[in-house]
Amino acid sequence: MQGRLLPKYLGRYQAHPVGYWADEFKIAATLGVDCIEFILDFSDVEKNPLMSPSGCRQISDISAQTGVVVKTICADYFMEAPLHSNDNNIAKASQDVLNQLIENASQIGVTDIVIPLVDQSSLASKADQEKFVQQIQTFTKNAELGQINLCLETDLRATEFKKLLKIINSDRVTVNYDIGNSAGLGFDPAEEFANYGDRITDLHIKDRSVGGFSVPLGEGDANFLEVFSGVVRHGYDGPFIMQAFRDEEGLEIFKRQLAWFRSTLESFDQKFDL
Repeated sequence: MQGRLLPKYLGRYQAHPVGYWADEFKIAATLGVDCIEFILDFSDVEKNPLMSPSGCRQISDISAQTGVVVKTICADYFMEAPLHSNDNNIAKASQDVLNQLIENASQIGVTDIVIPLVDQSSLASKADQEKFVQQIQTFTKNAELGQINLCLETDLRATEFKKLLKIINSDRVTVNYDIGNSAGLGFDPAEEFANYGDRITDLHIKDRSVGGFSVPLGEGDANFLEVFSGVVRHGYDGPFIMQAFRDEEGLEIFKRQLAWFRSTLESFDQKFDL
């Protein structure tokens, strides 16, 4: 996840690091990390390279130099300005942003745009769900043309999320699975994968305690082995995005957690002879 290898931007836990984002690509390359999930924030959106042709060329150039690509985007913009906002001006502005994002992202090989539907953008009511469905369905044609998945992260229970996907009825609307957030909500990975495991196209690596905040990998309630089992059963072939716990500095805690994750995944592979 963008920014995890760098000091915090303006003290924010997760943000696009305006002015020094390119530095992270070189660091990622030295760690054997081959992709970065870019962030599109609400604040300073006009400064984000994703929103202009010249900025996208910058991303392509640094990817070519380092071998670290941008395949996915975490569009946190839509947490602050939901597509299903009751304020029509906000909803219209967000539609314009998503249309531009799909167009630009398709030029740099992005496969997934993650749309968070949690916290202040949660689908908290039936009316929210109905409006969101109406809105997202207007983007599926452009998403198909750009070969981009509109990847939803929600706090809905597994059966409700499955129903939502069925109503939207588009192969281009997929699932972002956040291991830590699911653990924090007390959800069962086996039930989640049983309901929509074949629709997951982006996976966030994180750990949380039930009802708590993000903690270093292995210190919370996330059932990584069950998640790995689900990944294998459903043939997941998308990226593993490290959206793990961070501190002020970023890099050293990331290195420790990356080593933990790689070791845990290797142990799982050996145990099941994968």
